[in-house]
Amino acid sequence: MKECLGVLISGSGTTMAAILRAYNMGELNLDIGCVISSNPNAEGIKKARIAGIDPKNIVCLNPKLPQFPEELLKNLQKRNVTVVTQNGWMPKTPEMVIEAYKDRIFNQHPGPAPEFGGKGMFGIRVHLAVLLFRRLTGRDLWTEVIAQRVDKEFDQGVIVRRKRVDILPTDTAEDLQQRCLPFEHQVQIELLKHVVGHFLWEYPKHAQTPLFKNQKEKKLLEFCKKAAIKAYPNARD
Repeated sequence: MKECLGVLISGSGTTMAAILRAYNMGELNLDIGCVISSNPNAEGIKKARIAGIDPKNIVCLNPKLPQFPEELLKNLQKRNVTVVTQNGWMPKTPEMVIEAYKDRIFNQHPGPAPEFGGKGMFGIRVHLAVLLFRRLTGRDLWTEVIAQRVDKEFDQGVIVRRKRVDILPTDTAEDLQQRCLPFEHQVQIELLKHVVGHFLWEYPKHAQTPLFKNQKEKKLLEFCKKAAIKAYPNARD
């Protein structure tokens, strides 16, 4: 039996569109179960329709409603979804969904995690925080895009795919975001190929060295993240 994918989105759906493109070109040997959006006005909904997803399998759910956890799980299970990717998904995923898809639900993040993750850290905010931290510490710091297992806490899951991306001296947050985006797509497609092929590998948490070298840098990291959130109060995925 083929794997069946459920994609969770909240905004532009660029990564979802890349996944569906790969699927339509025969690169992914799986079925597409559904696309679920937490935002009824998400641009990704239109992209899903253009990619050929049956409208009955494009679902909008309100994460503020008390029945959201049950509805999210029900919509995945009734379409026989076996693997879930969060691609620009903004709500905190309910624990009952994480448990139901234990080791089968994956998150996309545009920077080193968990250091540049956490509540409010997504999209261009992550790229700005990385640049600020690099410049304030004077370190030759790289960035990376990752796929990780979903944890009950934001961006704390085990990393299963990663791709390092160079930072240029003249980079703005917008520059870095545009350079990272194709690699984000690549990492997600590779992740799904590995899931289908049953050879997914985890990066052991105990083997990861924190990016900050001391408590001073740790405090500086938190400052950079807060500054990035403040700089882009209306950021989207």
